[in-house]
Amino acid sequence: MNKIFAITKKELHSYFTSPIAYLVLIASLSLFNMFFYMIIDQNREVSLRDIFQVMEFMFIFIIPLLTMKLFAEEKSNGTMEFLLTAPLTPTMIVLGKYLSMLVFYSLLIALTGVYYFIVEYFGEPDGYSILSGYVGIWLEGALFIAIGLLTSSWTRNQIIAAMSSYLILFTLYFSTSLTKYFSGFAEQFLLQFSTRTHLENFAIGMITASDIIYYLAGIFLCLVLTRISIDHRVWQ
Repeated sequence: MNKIFAITKKELHSYFTSPIAYLVLIASLSLFNMFFYMIIDQNREVSLRDIFQVMEFMFIFIIPLLTMKLFAEEKSNGTMEFLLTAPLTPTMIVLGKYLSMLVFYSLLIALTGVYYFIVEYFGEPDGYSILSGYVGIWLEGALFIAIGLLTSSWTRNQIIAAMSSYLILFTLYFSTSLTKYFSGFAEQFLLQFSTRTHLENFAIGMITASDIIYYLAGIFLCLVLTRISIDHRVWQ
């Protein structure tokens, strides 16, 4: 575990010693604050349901830009082989890099926690549904990061890594748009396949085992595939 945390600390240090982390935080929070004000002003309700949906859509664009360099940069700089020959297992490397981005993402989500206190000041919000929504958006971001980590392990080109993430994330997000062309099992599969369906449940305070399993299984699958990708050096 110490080696995993050492990789996590190293990744976070390299990230915060560059202006990228601060630019992403400032830009993301500025966008979220703008949409928060617009939604509250228009809906006139003490709820964060709509802002969670906006955050979900924005993270589809933001997270691939954060994750595209996790492995691709190591490969393009020629440091990947050095990392693999160090006294570290591929699993340690994958988990260390994943946790570093998850910590950064958690910080970004935590900074939006002020929204609850704002809506509480003006009314009596449903604290459970807001907490549930935050759990959902955190789990969804964790899944998006795992997907970005996986695509970054496929290539040494950061742009290709980001575009691959976009393709997967847009497929997950917009799969519900195809339900009008299907019925029965196919329709239900597309609904359950979409991230939108599961986050909507969290956003209204409805947490089910199937929603939690959806995210955790997706994260686990992506991390396992990333480990296999690194172990077999599929980018070569």
